[in-house]
Formats: sequence, structure tokens, C-alpha cells
Amino acid sequence: MVHPTKFKACLFDMDGLLLDSETVYTISFSDILINKFNRKEGLTWDVKVQLQGLPGVKACQVVIDSYGLHTETTAEELYKLTSARQEELWPTVGVLPGVQELIVYLKENSIPSCVCTSSYKNKYELKTSRHDALFKLFDGNIITGDNPTIVGKGKPLPFIWWMGLDMINNKNGTEIKPEECLIFEDALPGFISGKRAGGYVIWIPDQRALELISKDEVAKLVGPSNEHGRIYNSMEEFQPADYSL
Repeated sequence: MVHPTKFKACLFDMDGLLLDSETVYTISFSDILINKFNRKEGLTWDVKVQLQGLPGVKACQVVIDSYGLHTETTAEELYKLTSARQEELWPTVGVLPGVQELIVYLKENSIPSCVCTSSYKNKYELKTSRHDALFKLFDGNIITGDNPTIVGKGKPLPFIWWMGLDMINNKNGTEIKPEECLIFEDALPGFISGKRAGGYVIWIPDQRALELISKDEVAKLVGPSNEHGRIYNSMEEFQPADYSL
């Protein structure tokens, strides 16, 4: 079914949506939890979903609270430990199915796009190091979580999406409105922030995360007639023509 709005721009989260980098977070935290702190279950999904969209140190504090590590480490120390492990793994991160095809399509059809990620610039560069050609298709439209304008205003607040749209409009001399944007997300805080920003959210969650949200809550988020967004299993399912792209 074709959406009635003619969308004019696309804004993208990165981790778990464009890149399979969420796997690295799971591995790094699990390695530390199991091998250093003897938490044999590793990072479980009920905790992992609470970390999505959070800056590194805040995410580590959630892990400390969830696993009772208060007497064993600090958020800053845990962040150093997990960051070191992640740096070993970032070069292995792959592009998720359907992403390459969509970004190329947008570029070829002159549809502006922007990456709006909570990752700080140094981690963005590590994660994308093997995929330079793909990320060049965004024409420099990249917002990272350490941008001074949005520090302390991360997801689920809407500011990063507005900043991404402002970047597109300022560069192209356009006046695209938030309601004319598709916002692509995999995480619940990102969906909420995209909805608050006024965009239409294309939600591609990990099914293990989705199972932790009640069906009533999911229905409330997307709307009874999908007026706020639509859920897909993979970017491969997304069809640009359904949104007049």
C-alpha cells in the first residue's frame, strides 16, 4: 500500500540498522561480564534493549546497575574495558542486508539523506572504516552523538533528527519539513525520538528486542493504521515506491 505522503528526505540511524555493529556491543559486554566479573549469562536482551541509543558511559552505568557491579567497577572503567574490546572488533562489522541497495537508490534518484547516530565521531570512523564508499553516498551528511549542539539531548529526544534535516536543507537550499521525512531506526528509543521529531518512522527492530515489547505497546507506537510508522523485518523488505521515493 502506497503511503499518501510524498516523502522528500531520509534520515538514518546507524548501529543495528545500517551496520551489524550491535553484535559487537553484545560480544564486548558479554566477554567482560563473563571473563572479568563472572556473570556467566553475559549481556542478556532485557538489559541490552536498555542500552540502545545511550552514550557509552551511561550505557555502562545501566550494565553496572543491572548486574550488581557497583563494588567491582565504575562506569568509566567499564567503558574503557568494553571500548578496548570493541576496537578489536569494529573492523569486522558488515553492512546489513538491503542497505547498500537502498542508499545507492537514494543517491541515484537525488533523494537527500543523512546519518544521525548516537555514536561519537571516533567510533563512527572505526565502524565505517571498511565501508567508506557506502558512507560517501551521504555527501557528508553525518551527525554524530558528540556534536556539541546535541550533547545531552540524545534519543529518545528528537533533536538529532532535526539537526540532520537542517543540514540537508541548509546544504541544498530546500525547506523540507519533518513530516516529509522518513526516519529509519532499529531501536525503541530511536522510534520514539523519530516520532517526536514529526517524521514517519521505518522501524526495523531485532526480533529478540521486539519480543520484549507488548503487542499493545507496539500498536500504540506505530498507530492502529500505521499512521506513525511501519515495522519491517529487514531493510530488504522496504520498497521506496511505497513512499513515493
